[in-house]
Amino acid sequence: MDMSLVAALSSGALVALLLTLFGGGGSVLATPLLLYAVGVKDPHVAIGTSAAAVAVNAAASLAAQAKAGRVKWPCALTFGAPGLIGSLVGAHLAKAVAGSHLLAGFALAMAAVGLSMFRAPRSPGDPDVHIDLAKTARLVPVGAVTGLATGFFGIGGGFLIAPGLMAATGMTLANAAASSLVSVTLFGAATSVSYAASGLVDGRLLLALVAGGAVGVAAGARLAPGLARKALLARRVFATMVIATASYVLWRAVAA
Repeated sequence: MDMSLVAALSSGALVALLLTLFGGGGSVLATPLLLYAVGVKDPHVAIGTSAAAVAVNAAASLAAQAKAGRVKWPCALTFGAPGLIGSLVGAHLAKAVAGSHLLAGFALAMAAVGLSMFRAPRSPGDPDVHIDLAKTARLVPVGAVTGLATGFFGIGGGFLIAPGLMAATGMTLANAAASSLVSVTLFGAATSVSYAASGLVDGRLLLALVAGGAVGVAAGARLAPGLARKALLARRVFATMVIATASYVLWRAVAA
């Protein structure tokens, strides 16, 4: 078998495992893995392909969360609709940026993801939150800016979306994590479609990432209960790994 496909399968499994265990932030490793483990040469292809894989994984997770009744659809769609436009704009702008410059910005975004994961998650909130005019006025601009950032850097954006939903609506962490998957799916799909239209998505590697992701999700579901008692420590170890990876990506981008 082509070793690049083996590496893509393994990368997909690792990213999905981390997403299942830690939620927002896990998908940010997809692009570096494609570049430095799989061997993709063009940063734009790595970003476009990873965005497509993240969208597929997020859609699968969204279906499960929706079935469990955790998604606050009116709030999620009010946030996601302007963000969808923002992600298309961000992806269009990113394709005009030199690969090394884009990777430098991506590395800084990765570092922000890692730093955000050091905070202990907060759980209080209103489980019966409903959309109204005041919440709409807060959700629309935050969604647009978040979509722009995720489209430009090609990251899932869950680490931004869930806190944004909580701040704008007062919903619980569980509802925000579930509802954020609507935007992760929309933003990832929009970004990948934009890149695919420019021939910057590798279909073979995408299928390998998705296939590996199914294995990672299954493994994560088995490991998650045992990790629950040490969740914060494990999350911070993972955050350190993300920051270290960001430093490496930035070094490679500057060296290029």
